[in-house]
Formats: sequence, C-alpha cells, structure tokens
Amino acid sequence: MNGLTRRVVIVGGGLSGLSAAFYVRKYYREAGMEPDIVLIEKDKTLGGKIETLHRDGFVIEKGPDSFLARKTVMSDLAKELKLEQELVTTNPNAKKTYILQRGKLHPMPAGLVLGIPTEIKPFLKSGLVSFGGKMRALMDFVLPPRKSTEDESLGSLIERRLGPEVLENMTEPLLAGIYAGDMRKISLQATFPQFGEVERQYGSLIRGMTTGRKPVETHTGTKKSAFLTLRKGLQSMVQGLIQDLHDVEQRTGTGAVGIRKRSETGSGHPAAGTEARYEVELDNGEVLPADDVYVTVQNFAAANLLRPHVSVSALDNVNYVSVANVVLAFTKKDIVTEYDGSGFLVPRKEGRNITACTWTSTKWLHTSPDDKVLLRCYVGRSGDEQNVQLPDAALTELVRKDLKEIMGITAVPLFTEITRLEHSMPQYPVGHPAAIAGLRTELAEKLPGVYAFGAGYDGIGMPDCIKQAKETAEKAAEDIKRQLKTGTQQ
Repeated sequence: MNGLTRRVVIVGGGLSGLSAAFYVRKYYREAGMEPDIVLIEKDKTLGGKIETLHRDGFVIEKGPDSFLARKTVMSDLAKELKLEQELVTTNPNAKKTYILQRGKLHPMPAGLVLGIPTEIKPFLKSGLVSFGGKMRALMDFVLPPRKSTEDESLGSLIERRLGPEVLENMTEPLLAGIYAGDMRKISLQATFPQFGEVERQYGSLIRGMTTGRKPVETHTGTKKSAFLTLRKGLQSMVQGLIQDLHDVEQRTGTGAVGIRKRSETGSGHPAAGTEARYEVELDNGEVLPADDVYVTVQNFAAANLLRPHVSVSALDNVNYVSVANVVLAFTKKDIVTEYDGSGFLVPRKEGRNITACTWTSTKWLHTSPDDKVLLRCYVGRSGDEQNVQLPDAALTELVRKDLKEIMGITAVPLFTEITRLEHSMPQYPVGHPAAIAGLRTELAEKLPGVYAFGAGYDGIGMPDCIKQAKETAEKAAEDIKRQLKTGTQQ
C-alpha cells in the first residue's frame, strides 16, 4: 500500500451498490489505494428488492427467488462470502413447465429454448400452437435472414422468423416472467443479442439454436440445474455482503439529491490532494466529498443526479413496470392437483389476473414443510399494472379465482403474503445499448470518476447487477493506477 486514500461514495444500497462496495474495496486495494467508502441508501434497509421471510417453517422470497446458474459471477461472489454451502438447486423431478392455453395447462415441448423449438418432433406434437402456426414456424428454415445489425424489438424478430402464434403462445409468456414486458417494444440487443447473431450466421433461428448456439440451460430442465438459490433465502447474500463490508460506512434512511464538481484549484492527482473532485449532497443537507461516485439507483433516480451534467435521455427512456408477488400457503391434503413441474406461465391473450405461478414447494424442496404446499403467483406486466395496487383482500381474491379455474384449488390458504414491487422491472427500449454506451462516453468526458450501472442498464438479473459492479470497479481501479503511474490527473 502506498498510502493513498481514495474517497468513494456509492449511491444506492441494493445488490448493485453492495457489490460495488465489495469490489471497489477489493480492486482499489490491489491497485495500491485504500478506499474510504460511504454507501448511502434512502430506504431503511439494504438489499433493494431482495427480501426473505421465514414463517411457520416456510422460506418465502418476497422479491426475486433465484438466479441463472450459468451466470457464474453470483455463485463466485457467494463463494467469496463463504456461502457456497448454502447454494441449492431446483428439484430434479420438477422439470416440467406448463403454459396456459385456452384455459388448460399444456406442458412446454422438450427442447424449447426461450420459445424457440430446438427439437422438431415435440414441437409438432404440442397443443400450444395450431397446425397452421407450426407450419408458419417451420418457414424459419427457408425465410431469408435479416442481415442488418441494427437493433429491433425482440418480438419483431420472433414474429418475423417463427410467426405470431409462437410469439404469443410460447415466447411472450416465457419472457414476461423475466421482463414483465411487451415483447414488441423490448430491445433485442439489450436482452438476447445472440438471437440476431444466430439468424445472421445460420439463416434460421431453429437451425442455429439446434446446431450451433444452444444455451447451457433449457426451460424444460437438464441434468444440471438451470437456476440456483440459497437455502435460507437470497437475503443471505445481502447479509453476507453487509457483514463482510464492516469497514464500509453504511448509511440507511439517507438519499442523494445532487452531485457537484468541486472547484479545480488544487494541484496534483485528486487522490493525493486534500480536495476531492466531487461533492455528493444528501437529503439531510450534508455534503460528502468524493473522488469517485458510483450511482446504482434506478434509472429515474440516477437521471435526476446526472441531469445537470450530461444528457440523460438514455435513462429517461427506460420505463419501469410495477408487479406484485402473491404467495399462498396450503395444507397438502387440501390440494387435489398433482404437482409434477415447476409451475405454469400465462400468455397475455388469456386475459387472466396472474402472469405466472411457481409451484415453489415442488421446485425448491427446502422452502416448505413436507405436509404443506407453497405457491407464488405473479401479477402485473407492461400495459397491465392496475391490479398491483388493489387492496390485499381484492388482490388475493383475484389470484384465488385464477387458481380455482386453472388448477381446481378451492381450499382457503393457511396464509397469504403480498409484496408490491413498485417500479421494479426496467423495460429496455429498442436502441437501448447504444444509448447507454453514449451516456457512459459522455460521463467519462464530463464527469470522470462518476459511474452509473444497475438493473436498468446492462441486464436486469442479479448476476447482471453483480457483474456490472465488478467490471466497473475493476476498470476504475486500473485507470486510476495507470494515471498515478503517469502522474496525470483524471
């Protein structure tokens, strides 16, 4: 350590902010600096949307419930926090996923990868798509590919290659569970750019996904679990970070209201001098000096902080959808339905109140006592958010109505837990990656040392947020180290 202190303010105490604190400390120290980190969060608790409830022997996730295993950055962080023994996989006997079609549950055909069939026979036997719809999908083999690399909506690609039925009956319900979005408005480049690459390379999505680009996981299950979670809940990850960051000042109930440049009268590198480059103004009137500022709050909040300095249209253009999770617990003997899968998805055109239902106690065996059943229903998606704000009793009634009509469940729940996740699902518009790249270029020019990332930028999943924090902190540390060597001021 060469004695240099670097003052760092992290705005936002969700998973992105906590991960940023973890990796800033790690990479700055490796670069020869001692970071003095202050993390601020306007809510009273840290962890953002991640919250686990333990009740009557159940493990209930009020926010996200799992993460993609193939995005290993989250598993890697769990190992660094000594939580690897807590990682659990899905029940190998709950591989099936169902999709509601005209009021009945149909199993997803084997080999369906995000709505793209990679095995033709199961697809042709499926009741999810009409004969005409199947023939239209197979035209993917002969339709000329789009050669342009310009962004388009995810829905337009699927509809163009496979037809409207596959889009509405298979792809949309699958991806609505991830994005709660309108497939005809969501950016392809920001979500699944590999689909465009497959089309250009193979001339066919089906051929390409079958022969060259089949992902590690499929939604019908593989030998390896596609998803992972933590035995005592995802909040274990948040608690692990909070405890590990004991040497980081963690302030809750405090928000940032502005970032100001300090007058550049000092000499030498900011890390070496007494003058910090920036001041972060808090909502209590306090001002924090900062050499570097990591902005990890939602895009609309980040836009308010950055607007005086750079163009924030890339942030303003990301709409956030509100959703609700309704978790219901039952006694197993009161449930007549046999659970042989992880749950079901509901296409938009079915006109239901719920968008999906996870058979939680079947998918994750650790979440429920053996004689009980736990279900998690999702409400709300882009263009259909009105039910999210209903009173608890009314919302529960709508969910129970759907469960009765779809699954025949008439039993009264032992209890119900409702979580409203306000403005929680960012919707990436067409052109989003280029717009975010432009914002970052302008930030580097006009506010060097100010970084912005999170679920609204480069991926909404928890591993995506951790990856952005890790890569941002690592690059920042390398840049500062290089500048210190050359004696230049950033």
